Amino acid sequence: MSGMYHGLSRLDQLVKVCLQQEGPDKPFASVFGRLRPPNPVFIKNITHKDVIDKLDELSQTMARDDNEDGPADAGMTFLGQFVDHDITMDATSALGTRIDPATIVNVRSPALDLDCVYGAGPDASPHLYGKDEAEHYLMFGTAHNERDLARTSAEKALIGDPRNDENVIVSQIQGMFIRLHNTLMSKIDDGNDMAEEICECAHGGLEPHVWHDYVHPNLENFEEVRRFIRLHYQWCVWNEFLPSFVDQACLDRAMATDVFSWNAPVMPVEFSGAAYRFGHATTQAGYRLTADGDQDHLFKFLGFGKRPVESDMDMAMFFEMKDGPSVQKARPVGPGLGRTLLELPFVKDEIELSDIELTMTLGQSKNLALRNMIRDRYTYQLASGQQMAAFLGEEEVAVPDVLKQAGFAKTPLWFYCLQEAEQHGNGKLTGVGGLIVASVFANLLKRDRTTYLHHHHFEPWKGFGGQPSVLAGMIAYVEGHWSDSNHREALKSG
Repeated sequence: MSGMYHGLSRLDQLVKVCLQQEGPDKPFASVFGRLRPPNPVFIKNITHKDVIDKLDELSQTMARDDNEDGPADAGMTFLGQFVDHDITMDATSALGTRIDPATIVNVRSPALDLDCVYGAGPDASPHLYGKDEAEHYLMFGTAHNERDLARTSAEKALIGDPRNDENVIVSQIQGMFIRLHNTLMSKIDDGNDMAEEICECAHGGLEPHVWHDYVHPNLENFEEVRRFIRLHYQWCVWNEFLPSFVDQACLDRAMATDVFSWNAPVMPVEFSGAAYRFGHATTQAGYRLTADGDQDHLFKFLGFGKRPVESDMDMAMFFEMKDGPSVQKARPVGPGLGRTLLELPFVKDEIELSDIELTMTLGQSKNLALRNMIRDRYTYQLASGQQMAAFLGEEEVAVPDVLKQAGFAKTPLWFYCLQEAEQHGNGKLTGVGGLIVASVFANLLKRDRTTYLHHHHFEPWKGFGGQPSVLAGMIAYVEGHWSDSNHREALKSG
């Protein structure tokens, strides 16, 4: 803890703001919402089993055994997973059981605030932090692997969102942000010349009284580092991650206008349950963790346990780095994905769809593409791709032959977004899919007054320069300065 006892906290300031109604006009909702009305499955001369079997047949056309290179670096697929875990977590809905999105609590804050790294900070999430002189540093490393996430005696990762330990690639992106925080905290604690630059950047875009009124003096250095990293992370999401997968015209339109009206849901299910799941289709059939390592499929790299040293990856294999090896690429966005995602090895039980009294086969239950379309049609009852296209005035994409021949007149939104990318987006989301994804992120950045968008003079720090991207610069900075970071041994656990 940082010495902030209950009676000395700044809770009184928060209460004052709420009572005087001085906060934002519309705070971020903690539940999901809809962009368009529900679109129930319409059954005529066909059964629900027939529908699911046809969706299964469609999903089988997506299986790919070979890698195909798209425009994005391979690591961007997993950065997308990390970002997803930063802004959404639905712990309520069950596959195939109809649910009103307004009743689904979003466990994550719908903001690009890195709560998946920081939790709720040193006082509310003390288990993520060190003690004594290291109380504002994040736990990291184990006795067996200094690059692994810190762990409990049960090998559970000590991180803000446990999902960021589900594979060794996303866990090392999580680890990069943890190490970046600890490295920058070390620079400030050691009185490094760059401390002033961090402070100036962190205070930008905020009224001067904010730090005095809301930040406890003991936490000031911590909050400066956290905001400094958040600003760069937000900038990278909009300027590097999204352009890797989304048509720039969609991003420009979403930033310039409110595509779905000014009061659209902050976290719509059309985004979380369909359009943003494009990342599954960018997963390759196989990856190499290091330049001299063997290529293997993703599920050879599962996490949720201590990571052996031989599973440490070279970040330059996943993100283009200056003088690095030839970087691996993500698949282009489209209706194809690595076959392993149709055969999820960790699914052991058949899924019961209680609303329609049907049990999927084990093979169907293991099929991620089919699960996405079942969630789309039966759990969330999302508007179809064609319905969304008509609403947005976008050119429609035809129903795929597998469905059309069975009498289907509409396409599940998730699959439709992938079709658009292949047919009109040159391997990037465009049209309906591009506008949904772009509008949600633009909305998050515009409505949250603490983002880089409202820091009008924000420019990425020069210390992250000299690389093909700012993200690569952050990675390179960590690799170049981590050995000088403070408290490394004290922060290890597990």
